[in-house]
Amino acid sequence: MSAAPSRSATSQSGKMKKDESFLGKLGGTLVRKKKCKEVSDLTEEGKNAINAPMLPSGTEIHPEDTLLEENAERNMLDPTSRENPKFKDLQKVLIDWINNELEEDRIIVKDLEEDCYDGQVLQKLFEKLCGRKLNVAEVTQSEIGQKQKLQMVLEAVNEQLRPHGWSIEWSVDSIHSKNLVSIIYLLVALAMHFLAPIRLPEHVSVQVVVVKKREGILQTSHVTKELTSTTEMMVGRFDRDAFDTLLDHAPDKLNVVKKSLITFVNKHLNKLNLEVTELESQFADGVYLVLLMGLLEDYFVPLYNFFLTPESFEQKVHNVAFAFELMQDGGLKKPKARPEDVVNLNLKSTLRVLYNLFTNYKNSD
Repeated sequence: MSAAPSRSATSQSGKMKKDESFLGKLGGTLVRKKKCKEVSDLTEEGKNAINAPMLPSGTEIHPEDTLLEENAERNMLDPTSRENPKFKDLQKVLIDWINNELEEDRIIVKDLEEDCYDGQVLQKLFEKLCGRKLNVAEVTQSEIGQKQKLQMVLEAVNEQLRPHGWSIEWSVDSIHSKNLVSIIYLLVALAMHFLAPIRLPEHVSVQVVVVKKREGILQTSHVTKELTSTTEMMVGRFDRDAFDTLLDHAPDKLNVVKKSLITFVNKHLNKLNLEVTELESQFADGVYLVLLMGLLEDYFVPLYNFFLTPESFEQKVHNVAFAFELMQDGGLKKPKARPEDVVNLNLKSTLRVLYNLFTNYKNSD
């Protein structure tokens, strides 16, 4: 005859059943939550697959892109273009130029996206280039304040550039959202318009991924954006003169023009027992330009002001830039060409500089 179970044993058995029941419920809840999460993940995965069926490999869609309103679109730089050596070189040239221009303001730019989006650097750069102050707040931290400042800066920039044929490829929203392509479009336009003493890499293009929302579905496509063409096209097409017309529409007369210019410069350089036979190469180091200006204005140019036997690119640019200063001191307008173009054997730039001297000094002895 078996003994009846004690009260404590009965109590413990009931407690175990209760615990097992509780754990079973808890386990069931966890399983249901896990399954719900799996269903949610699967639904999200399916939604992404539907929303981005044409998404290029390597392109990352950010959360804000999925929140686009209907018929809205967003542009993103393709990752492969970001690593393009010419694109990187263009950024470096622009960064060095900005830092050189704003050296007195003790502003150092290291990254175009992070340092230009709030309008502070763009304000200082534009003020330096155009020589006038803008009536905007110096420093502002709030997003609203930054956009208001950007709006005023870009209005001034657009007012300066638009009459000269520049296409406005930037906006307050694109700059403030750190759109690198828009920022570079703006900086290239400023550099070209104000004849910055820099050499921009030519034929720089990037691929931009355009994300659009149509009927709730994200659609993507690639668009090629040309950031720079040739220096000649970027500068020359906006400010043409009779000399451009001569070269473009009467190329047969080019040799006649060159011959006249050679005769003109030799008339004066012969006084120093110097002679020119090739315009495009013999003026590239700036030495003959400096000496020619001294002869035309009838003064001696001290040798310590320029490099008589320049060896580096920088020394040659210094010489040509110094010759340009002498021209302006003589009452001539600032040459349309850049010193770098003359040093780089750009025939059109060299001819334009010499043609300007010829029209002003052709009757000088």
